[in-house]
Order: sequence, then C-alpha cells, then structure tokens
Amino acid sequence: MLAPKLAFIDVETTGANPVEDRITEIAILRVEDGELVERWSTLVNPGRTIPPNIQSLVGITDDMVADAPPFAEVADRVRALFADCIFVAHNARFDYGFIKNEFQRLGQSFDSPVLCTVKLSRALYPQHHRHGLDALIERHGLVCTARHRALGDTEALFQFVGQVAGSFERDVLDAAIVKAMKAPNRPAGLPEGVLEGLPEGPGVYLFYGESDAPLYVGRSVSLRSRVMSHFAGDKLKGREAKIVQQVRRVDWRVTAGELGALLLESHLVRTERPAENRQPADAAAVFGLRFDTARRRGPVLQRELLNGGDPAGWENLYGTFRTKKEADNALRELASLYKLCPRRIGTEAWSEGPCLAHQARRCAGVCAGKESPAQHDERLLKVLESLRLRRWPWPGAVVVREHHADTGRTAAHVVDRWCLLGSVDDEAALEGLLEALPERRFDPDIYRILVRWLETPAGRAMVTPLG
Repeated sequence: MLAPKLAFIDVETTGANPVEDRITEIAILRVEDGELVERWSTLVNPGRTIPPNIQSLVGITDDMVADAPPFAEVADRVRALFADCIFVAHNARFDYGFIKNEFQRLGQSFDSPVLCTVKLSRALYPQHHRHGLDALIERHGLVCTARHRALGDTEALFQFVGQVAGSFERDVLDAAIVKAMKAPNRPAGLPEGVLEGLPEGPGVYLFYGESDAPLYVGRSVSLRSRVMSHFAGDKLKGREAKIVQQVRRVDWRVTAGELGALLLESHLVRTERPAENRQPADAAAVFGLRFDTARRRGPVLQRELLNGGDPAGWENLYGTFRTKKEADNALRELASLYKLCPRRIGTEAWSEGPCLAHQARRCAGVCAGKESPAQHDERLLKVLESLRLRRWPWPGAVVVREHHADTGRTAAHVVDRWCLLGSVDDEAALEGLLEALPERRFDPDIYRILVRWLETPAGRAMVTPLG
C-alpha cells in the first residue's frame, strides 16, 4: 500500500460549497498495512432540504435522511476512524473541506495529512487526459456497486490504490505520492475545499473580499481550472497578486456554454461593480450619429442615445460611441482620408467661409463653394458605412442554443437585432418566453458580445431563426 495507515473517504452533499452546504452521507474505509480493517458508512441529516438536482444525481432524498443522525452524533466516530491515518479521497480537498467545516461548526478542529487520488492518477498516468472517477473505473476495470453513493465510490478508490501499489516501483510511487499530497495555494482567509468544489464546466466566478464586498468577476469554459490558476503561482505579481491576497469567499454560476458565460459576466460586472474589474462606461450615455437628410447648413450628423432604444429604426445611424472625444477622433480620421469638411461633420464649430482644413487642402471645399452639399454628403455616407452598426443577418428573432455535453446543461438565448430578449434553460421555459417576447432594448455591451459571437461559424451553427 501507499502508507501503513490510510482512511479512504467519500462524502455526498447538498451542494458544492463546503461553507454553505452540508453532508448527507459519509463512507470511510480504514486500511492498515494493506488490509481493510473497518468499513463504515451512514446517511447524515444535513438539517436542510436537498436540492432536486442533487437528489436526482445521487439518489439520496429528503425522506432518506429525515431520521438519519446529524453530523454532531457521528463526529467522534469519524475522528476515531481517521486516527493516525492519511485522508484519501478523489478530489480530496473537496471532501476534506466538508469534514473540516463540519467539525468547525461544532467548535472543534480537524487536521489530517491529505492524499488526492486525482493527483495520484495524473502523476502515474500522465498519458491520459481524464482522471475523474468514471474514467478510472472504466480504465482500470474497477467495480463500483453504487456510483455517486459514498460507500460505492470509496470501494472503487480502494481498488484503484491497490492496483497502482502493485504496478509501480517504490521510488515512482513515492514521487507520485509527494505530488498527490501537495496542498494547493490558497489565500489564508479562504476556507478549505472551496476551490475543489468548483465544477469543470463553463460559467462565471466571483471573488469577494473583506465584509463580503465584490472584488472580481471572471468567466471561463472550465471554472475550476481557471480559478485554481489564480492561486497557482508561488510568486504572483501586480494586480493578480493584489486580488488573491484579498479573496475571502468564492462563488460561481454554471452556464451551458461560453456565450451564456459572456452574457452573465457582463451583467454581473455592471450590477455588482467589483472593485478589481474595469468598470464599463455608463451605457446610458452611449450614442450613435444620425445623418440628417434635411439639413442644408451646419453639422449634418446629430448625436442620438442608443441604450434602451429599438434598433429597428436605425437605418441612418452610425457608430457606438461612449464620449464625444471618441466620436470626434473617428470622424477626424475619416475626414482626413476623404477630404470631408470638419464643419459639416461637426468636429469644428460652424462659421461662414472656408474651414481651416480647406485652407490646408484637407477639405474638398463644400464650405467654400467648391463642391455642393449633395456631392460632399454622398461621399460622407459612403465613408460612414464603416461605422454603421452591423446589419442583423436574419429577418427576425433567433434562438441561440447551447449544450454542454459533460454537465448536460442547456440554454436558449432569444436575440433580435442584437438585443437579448431573454435566456432560459429548457425548452418548456422557451415556449413561455416566445409567447410574450419583451420589447427590443439595445445594450452596447451585449451588442459587442453578440457581434463577436455570431460572426464565428461555430456561433452561427447554434442559431435557429424563428418564423
């Protein structure tokens, strides 16, 4: 065996957060000198309801734990089984975090050396990419009598460790054990097991600092890997080091895909206003430039606010600008390239006579009678096409569907003319949304996300136009 005394453990829980969620089942196998000396398991009353999705996945219901003992009644038994043993589990810091937090609620400490069989498998079998328990069961022919139940999963781990102990030389095993027992870096104020509870699927994560103040919002197609990477470096510098030092709580929201994560991240950055995210400019101040066809003198481009408007009437509207300076800079560049009059496009105050640009031969001379306003504006409209909001590629609203194979999550986003009309997570809810679609309301941040997403072949492949 890997060590003289091992205690294999698996816990089933009400969720993935060891601080907020509770244990519903524990199984422990105590092994001494390679021999199984004690097998123990029990359901645990978590003192709260078990979410329906957890009941469906694990098979442990509220009725099953109603008469089970609370953790306080089995705590001494758990401690005795771990006496002088190494704590062995799959994704071990997750289980360790739950056990440690349960003892903390009783005002007791719990400490044990920890060995993670996920890390052990990665160290011994680096040629494989998957090291979840299902992958190990399939790859090594392990027998699991009840998957996602504590005793069945623990017995599978016992078989796995027995196999590897007899398959590798001692020096190879010892090197792998060192890797498998290495604790991940984490902020001093972050509870044990929180990071390991993160799922591998796509979603958004939130860091909170002192007084539970929002600190940072990020997204990833693999939440656990991305969040763990924040704490992986021994010598973090600059902004990332500053963020890591302040983290006291981690939360996350799982999505069905990357688009859902992008949309949710944008929403949370705007509503939570985390201290370490770059805050978006006031969306309400974003404007476009409308060409006024009836205007013969003075600036022909008028500012029009975009946020919350309906793009259906924006045929003569160009650009999405957050400040006057941003708009003027874009127009000055176009004016220089195409000899447009800065007075007529509004980057120079209106007055009679030739503009300064014409005197420097950078304006074709609409201000000096050298060309007609119609000639100037015909050229201007051609140039403005480069600033036009992207044309909506479909005749009406579309559904963008996402599905994540590993988590089984699905989502449907209803979009029309770059406006997000709503997102739901199943087809039944989609029917309800489609029966009463809300009005289109333009959001410049959502616009940018959707333009980038729907320009890709993969993004367009998810689109179903609505009749």
